Amino acid sequence: MDVRHRLAANMKRLRKERGWSQETLADEAGLDRTYVSGIERVVRNPTVSVLERIGFALDCQLGDLLD
Repeated sequence: MDVRHRLAANMKRLRKERGWSQETLADEAGLDRTYVSGIERVVRNPTVSVLERIGFALDCQLGDLLD
C-alpha cells in the first residue's frame, strides 16, 4: 500500500474513532470538506502543512497518519 492510501485509511479510521464526519474534521482543521473527502478518496495529495493541521485536529502525530 502506498503512502497516500495509508494516509487515507488512517485518517478515516482516526476520524471515525472520534465519531466525526468529514465536515467536522474539515472545520477542526480549517479545511474545506471536499478537500478532506479528496484526501480520503486518494484524489488529493496534501502538503505537509495540511497534514500538520489534520494531525493537530485529530490530536495525533504525523506518523500516526502515515504508518
